[in-house]
Amino acid sequence: MVAPAIKDFGSFDYVIVGAGSAGCVLANRLSADQHASVLLLEAGGKDNYLWIHIPIGYLYTQNNPRTDWCFKTEPEAGLNGRALNYPRGRVLGGCSSINGMIYMRGQARDYDQWRQMGNPGWAWDDVLPYFKRSEDQVRGADEFHGAGGEWRVEEMRLSWEILDAFRAAAAEVGIRNCDDFNRGDNEGCGYFQVNQKRGVRWSTAKAFLKPVRGRENLTVLTRAQATRIRCEGRRAVGIEFSHDGRPAYAVARGELILATGSVGSPQLLQLSGIGPGALLQAHGIPLVHELGGVGENLQDHLQIRMAYKVKHTRTLNEQANSLFGRAWMGIEYLLFRRGPLAMAPSQLGGFAKSDASRETPNLEYHIQPLSLDRFDEPPHPFPAFTASVCNLRPESRGFVRIKSADAKAHPAIQPNYLASARPPGGGDGDAAHAPHLRSTRARALRARGVPAGQPIRERRGARARGGQHRDDHLPPRRHLQDGARSARGRRRAPARARDRGPARGRRLDHADHHLGQHQFARHHDRGESRGHDPRGAQGAPSPNPLPLKGERDTKGWRGGAEPYPQLGEGIRRALRCSLCSR
Repeated sequence: MVAPAIKDFGSFDYVIVGAGSAGCVLANRLSADQHASVLLLEAGGKDNYLWIHIPIGYLYTQNNPRTDWCFKTEPEAGLNGRALNYPRGRVLGGCSSINGMIYMRGQARDYDQWRQMGNPGWAWDDVLPYFKRSEDQVRGADEFHGAGGEWRVEEMRLSWEILDAFRAAAAEVGIRNCDDFNRGDNEGCGYFQVNQKRGVRWSTAKAFLKPVRGRENLTVLTRAQATRIRCEGRRAVGIEFSHDGRPAYAVARGELILATGSVGSPQLLQLSGIGPGALLQAHGIPLVHELGGVGENLQDHLQIRMAYKVKHTRTLNEQANSLFGRAWMGIEYLLFRRGPLAMAPSQLGGFAKSDASRETPNLEYHIQPLSLDRFDEPPHPFPAFTASVCNLRPESRGFVRIKSADAKAHPAIQPNYLASARPPGGGDGDAAHAPHLRSTRARALRARGVPAGQPIRERRGARARGGQHRDDHLPPRRHLQDGARSARGRRRAPARARDRGPARGRRLDHADHHLGQHQFARHHDRGESRGHDPRGAQGAPSPNPLPLKGERDTKGWRGGAEPYPQLGEGIRRALRCSLCSR
């Protein structure tokens, strides 16, 4: 059988692989020079799927091959052998078309540390002008925010009494109110701002790509999956890709830019012969450049979901389980672009320190006025809310490695969750909060008529996903050393395949330049990989981080230690004051 002829798309000054959160920004900025020709490749299709644009549609775009790569992790020893879904956008706009829409830049101290580690241009004061230039803040421009840019930032278009009560309780125990998480210090509790425009998702494809699609010097190809970087010696000169099922090729006269994310970029480098020599040789790939760091140092942030029954207040559970409630949700969105269909997965957030010795917050909370076992299942048939907690500074390190020389085969994604022997945050006192918090939370629930120790449900699904980062409702935040630039700023590979996507720890996106969303957010921890004794500091086996199959926490918890043991008591008081007078 004769192989199909390779279609030659010609040569361009810039070839950008990946039209996601970073790629759309780069296409916009680079094509602004009318003398520079730009080619933008996207493996997925157009962003014309209805559920991309309705904010609640993340429930239908994630784990959907139309819009998601549908990656899964390898079985995780720290999670009792479970493999987790790993959403990554496969459509114009990338993760910004399927993520949780939360606008979050991160902490100024993290950027300043990157600069100190040998990365000029990455200090907070260096990147702030880029944030402001791209931003269209609904509150207007000020010292930290811009107006009139492409990246629309608006307030949540809904209100829940249970969330207000939680925020008041947090303030009562010392977690101050915060009305802006994006001024360099995000410590506190408050409502997230979101990347929406009048109740509709605002992706980078809409913000940065659509307005410039008419430029004559910009070519955008969808259904174009990169398969190999073509090199001459150790210089990248072009990209081989499959376009609508046919082999194709394009020459990069100036730069070849990888913006395919923390999974796709190292995968493509390895497929092209740039990476760990032994791995490439095992799959029969000729070695172009030995670079052991490609695909290593994967960092991901494990999040644990905890749900609580409540009384004397309204939650989304009741509305979503009612035919009339669902009908009103649709009508409210159609007429006003408000209500549950306009909401991000998390509405209220909090950043806190696990102990006073911390310079910056190392824990993040996501609070939602609903509860469910899995995000592909309906809410529970009783009023409840969810308070998730995430360790922002994990010490476990994993990897992304190809399992085949076939570009269409998914790589091995191994985050190594909970592999570090140190407690979350690294302090001995962190886990000590757990028993106090359990008891105070139990008292809070008991005050509302829920028997102490009663779990929300005994279904296996809840336990099976209890330790998943963001429970798959957001593309996970991760940060990967791809070998092109190390955590300490070592010189990148001679090949000019430059990764400007999430792997660089930015992001012009999350830039991916720091447009600052969660999908842009792999920048919370840029430390080096450290080795730890899995048997713990004293040589004894470490305690099991999550319940084993068949085990049950007698107080109904899904695991995970939190600070501020008084928080449950604060919730009880706030609910009593605001709700029990009815």
